[in-house]
Amino acid sequence: MSTPYPFTALVGQDDLRLALLLNAVSPAVGGVLVRGEKGTAKSTAVRALSALMPSVDVVPGCRFSCAPAAPDPACPDGPHEAGPGTSRGARMVELPVGASEDRLVGALDIERALAEGVKAFEPGLLADAHRGILYVDEVNLLHDHLVDLLLDAAAMGASYVEREGVSVRHAARFLLVGTMNPEEGELRPQLLDRFGLTVEVAASREPDQRVEVVKRRLAYDDDPEGFAGKWEGEESAVRARIIAARELLPSVRLGDGALRQIAATCAAFEVDGMRADIVMARTATALAAWAGRTDVLAEDVRQAALLALPHRRRRNPFDAPGLDEDKLDETLEEFGGQDDDPDPDGDGGGDGPGGGQPPQDAPEGQGPDAGGEQAADIPAQGEPSESGTAQAPAGGGEQAAARASEPFRTKMLSVPGLGEGAAGRRSRARTEHGRTTGARRPQGALTKLHLAATVQAAAPHQRARGRSGRGLVVRRDDLRQATREGREGNLVLFVVDASGSMAARQRMSAVKGAVLSLLLDAYQRRDKVGLVTFRGSSADVALPPTSSVDAAAVRLESLPTGGRTPLSAGLLKAHDVLRVERLRDPARRPLVVVVTDGRATGGPEPVALAGRAARLLAAEGTASVVVDCESGPVRLGLAGQLAGELGGTAVTLDELRADSIAGLVKDVQGQGQQSYSRRVA
Repeated sequence: MSTPYPFTALVGQDDLRLALLLNAVSPAVGGVLVRGEKGTAKSTAVRALSALMPSVDVVPGCRFSCAPAAPDPACPDGPHEAGPGTSRGARMVELPVGASEDRLVGALDIERALAEGVKAFEPGLLADAHRGILYVDEVNLLHDHLVDLLLDAAAMGASYVEREGVSVRHAARFLLVGTMNPEEGELRPQLLDRFGLTVEVAASREPDQRVEVVKRRLAYDDDPEGFAGKWEGEESAVRARIIAARELLPSVRLGDGALRQIAATCAAFEVDGMRADIVMARTATALAAWAGRTDVLAEDVRQAALLALPHRRRRNPFDAPGLDEDKLDETLEEFGGQDDDPDPDGDGGGDGPGGGQPPQDAPEGQGPDAGGEQAADIPAQGEPSESGTAQAPAGGGEQAAARASEPFRTKMLSVPGLGEGAAGRRSRARTEHGRTTGARRPQGALTKLHLAATVQAAAPHQRARGRSGRGLVVRRDDLRQATREGREGNLVLFVVDASGSMAARQRMSAVKGAVLSLLLDAYQRRDKVGLVTFRGSSADVALPPTSSVDAAAVRLESLPTGGRTPLSAGLLKAHDVLRVERLRDPARRPLVVVVTDGRATGGPEPVALAGRAARLLAAEGTASVVVDCESGPVRLGLAGQLAGELGGTAVTLDELRADSIAGLVKDVQGQGQQSYSRRVA
């Protein structure tokens, strides 16, 4: 095993280190989600933490890491008798993005269960991670059903595997750490809420701190063991401090005053549900234990709020994470309890909530903060970062006012046919999860048994197989895999007309509102999105296909307008984008949404060229929708003609709304016309 990078050698990233250490002290906090750009030591910090975790005693030979002092009575490898065990280091298990459900929760051999009545269970990663760390890199790229299983197991402390009436349960208590790059897409708010804490990390913009990072990394790469040896003293001290905090944790008192502050804070920030209150209480208690105190102070509550609430404030993907710290301070001051200790140092001699620092006797220049302060590394909430992006409080009024229009619920747009792409919520597809539509012979390991089809296949052969009694003799050739139909996510490529004809009639505000609404719909349906704009004499890819609808919304806000309308250039650029994307992700079907009034100007024969470009997309079977932005009493109907060339449909801005009266009238009229046609026929 390679020598991990020392945890105490990390430069800066105070919030990240503190959140990880608090979960090491109290796994009941619920894990931590680390959000940040690439190259910010997210994975390094998690791997380094595993070396600090105290050793665990396990029952010899138990695949589920049962504790010898109190073995799990329902352990599949049990029952175990209480007694001495063997000691080993805490495991850190990594869940790859492409992992299957069976790899995560374990695989039950259904064939042996049916034929022999044996529960042959192969443990998955959840069993391996029991009493250790489960690390999920790029957690936002995991399929939703895997994230659901993962978070359910973390919340219940157990994993359940159900296969056609045969079930296995085993303990699964672990420190859950997920990392993600927000540029690659967000997690759903329901899943964000299941992570106890969240931390935003960014690379330092302070030259001295960056120099220190490079120095330490080069020294580690040249001699990992020698570098780790220099930090062994600090590592041992932090390891001992984790053990001491764990022992102190049951003695920490959470007074009524601190509880009032926690409840008032969650109410003031309008956090949904009660999970935030519970997580804040556990985090504040862990902070006090980490600081060596037995009483929770106001400063613990404040730090707990900064770690536990930002990700719970997101109502939609366009909300920026973060808290208004002035509002937080006002709430804590207003609801300060009399049983809070006014002495900020308490009686414990710890570092306070800024923990994660090495002991005070660490060699000068070798502590984790050498080379700069954390403030130079992570922009303060509510202030602009080095990149110029404001870390505004979620749902801030200024940000909402800057938007062209608030999103609305749009009509369902889907790709016709039956796909086989990534799981989502838009178009029909063959999926592993969904309603059962038929059966087939298994290709590889059997995962979803179609019981009726299996019995039907085995029944004609019972006499030849010498069946005795009431049992049914089932062989491998009889087994049938269930085929299921669900929904897939698509690539929604927006082709937006930003020419002067759109801006001249002041329609761009309505257009941006419509596209924002479609982006929100794409986020909810788990789509990838891309943005192509055309104006002047050319078209540009404003955003290549990505899972981050937030990035698309940012590009849309700064969209320049004016000039002629090179419609053909926009359609051809969309064709090029789709061609490249098919090579990268051939299973994901595209849906092109053209937002235009249908005009085509500039260059020789602009209308003819636009028609040819549209027919090129139609010839490849690309599903398309034209959002008709034409307004006024006199309309040319050019967007409808474009939709005909594309082989798609056209909807107006009004009809795009799911609750649009015009859309309902159109649907009713269409149904009436179909009924009349059938009667005439």
